Amino acid sequence: MSNPPVIDPAALTADTGATDYPQPFRAQVAGRHRVALGDPLGLTNFGVNLTRLAPGASSALRHWHSRQDEFVFVVDGELTLVTDAGETLLTAGMCAGFPHGVADGHRLINRSSRPASYLEVGDRSGGDEVSYSDEDMVWRDGAYRHRDGTPWE
Repeated sequence: MSNPPVIDPAALTADTGATDYPQPFRAQVAGRHRVALGDPLGLTNFGVNLTRLAPGASSALRHWHSRQDEFVFVVDGELTLVTDAGETLLTAGMCAGFPHGVADGHRLINRSSRPASYLEVGDRSGGDEVSYSDEDMVWRDGAYRHRDGTPWE
């Protein structure tokens, strides 16, 4: 009999502020600490991350996906969800979902004075493109580009 597929997230190393965003945007996620949970469990159809945001940090630039759905569940603390509709305070136990193809960029910001954590779940549909609502940027064909298609340098 083999051991069940179980991990302790506290035993995993967090990617702190890791991003492949072009340089002008990297500072916005510097206080993001993301622990991949799905990969070490061998999940391939969807990803799961446990993410902690330090006070003042953002989850990402405001964005939306062409083919991939996203879901977030606040585990601890409070986070501000920013969308086209404005700002919504999310507290522990609340969740939000972002269906693919809906051109309403989203991101979470920790505007509180203490860290907050959330689970993020997203599918891994191929051919996804990401549009950044507030920036002249898209992610397409494995690279960040300006909306006119020229690459970010």
